Amino acid sequence: MVTPSRTYNDAIDALNSLQTPFAIIEARRKAGIRPDATSVQEMRGYLLRIGYSSSDLDRLNIIHVAGTKGKGSTCAFVDSILSRYSQSTSIPRKVGLFTSPHLIAVRERIRIGSRPISEELFAKYFFQVWDRLESSDTGKELVEPGTKPIYARYLTLMSYHVFLSEGVDAAVYETGIGGEYDATNVVERPVASGISTLGIDHVYVLGQTVDKIAWHKGGIMKKGAPAFTIEQVPEAAEVLRARAEEKGVALKVLNVDARLEGVNVRPNALFQKKNATLAIALAEVALKKLDGGFELDPKELLPKEFVEGLEQVVWRGRCEVKEEEGVSWHVDGAHTVDSLKMAARWFAGECAEKRGPKVLIFNQQGRAEAVDFLDGLCNTVKKGDPAGKGFEHVIFCTNVTYAETGYKRDFVNHQYNPKDIEKMTAQKIFAEKWSALDPAANVMVIHSIEEAINKARSLSKTVQDRENVQALITGSLHLVGGALGILEKADAL
Repeated sequence: MVTPSRTYNDAIDALNSLQTPFAIIEARRKAGIRPDATSVQEMRGYLLRIGYSSSDLDRLNIIHVAGTKGKGSTCAFVDSILSRYSQSTSIPRKVGLFTSPHLIAVRERIRIGSRPISEELFAKYFFQVWDRLESSDTGKELVEPGTKPIYARYLTLMSYHVFLSEGVDAAVYETGIGGEYDATNVVERPVASGISTLGIDHVYVLGQTVDKIAWHKGGIMKKGAPAFTIEQVPEAAEVLRARAEEKGVALKVLNVDARLEGVNVRPNALFQKKNATLAIALAEVALKKLDGGFELDPKELLPKEFVEGLEQVVWRGRCEVKEEEGVSWHVDGAHTVDSLKMAARWFAGECAEKRGPKVLIFNQQGRAEAVDFLDGLCNTVKKGDPAGKGFEHVIFCTNVTYAETGYKRDFVNHQYNPKDIEKMTAQKIFAEKWSALDPAANVMVIHSIEEAINKARSLSKTVQDRENVQALITGSLHLVGGALGILEKADAL
């Protein structure tokens, strides 16, 4: 047997081999096959195979977060608060953060001390997990010997190994899709669970109504662990209450925390204050568990670690503005109807006092329903403009990173139909829709992210003095990540 290579790039190539090909995804979709309870059972089997049981995860003191919108921001807030306490009191000793998807590098999904683990550490632990899965048949009653979990589940499994090996004693976990059958739900005794704003997303897997989606998200609540959520639409709130009762969990619904008054949460919007409120509650429970003497007074101002954690959090690709000569780049990953409307409102507010043409760069690959997202995006920007002007230029591109060399290795995705990407099928549908919504707009279909960015830059040559192109890059996080990688010439964020 040939000994495999062990570099970071080799690890990413091996990881990419675990992606489910588009043809298989389509066949399962047509057959009505969806994730179910066996998904979590298999994860328990894989966990045993690499040398751990679910009880070993208790050492990580996991804070578990699900939701449709804001779960990533909530996790980033909790991680940032706990990291401030780690720096000032050494409690916790080490903080881990597991999120998805990544923006530029896969290793961004597994962070310690708020930073992506290094390429060397990623490769080391990736292949340790790989070798253990191949050499052991422990847990064979739960999972077939010699098999490996698919891409996202492998990374979840690997994160447990990384955090336990590195001595992490507080870990924040964002669910991937749903909750009940998500790979992260192998944790049996989280310190606390939180559910951010719920809405419509991943309808094939989770269902087409918010009550069905709420059922899945509520699956992360566990008896004996405090559970929190924020105000939800009535249908979702009712299901979450029922699921909490069924599980014997006291679910607390939080109003926006009054102690956030005067705290510079960015963006200064209600949805982000709700995320911050949820994060405060989750961080408080975790700190109480780790430090028996810790107590927050609800009538007092938040401690400086909480304030600094909330104010200084860095969560890339969300409501981010980057300035360069001729172009103001507004970058916000948004993948649902509601989140795109929020992105549009934020962009319109940012541009209200600025001069220059508005440019949109958008993609949502492989999601037929995404064409219906465009109405809200188009109309919200028009309503937010004092003169009622929308985007003068609209660019629909694929998620292919570079014009000449194609995808960055960390962006390779076998789950989309390669023929649709080559023919730009989705992009042409988007373009036709936008042209109907706003016939005055200059609508373009462009193959790569790099070319789309260069096109927006070229438009800056046509503006007048004291004007900048006001560009919004939104939609898929893969698009946003690729764009940030090009704009910053960065290997990871």
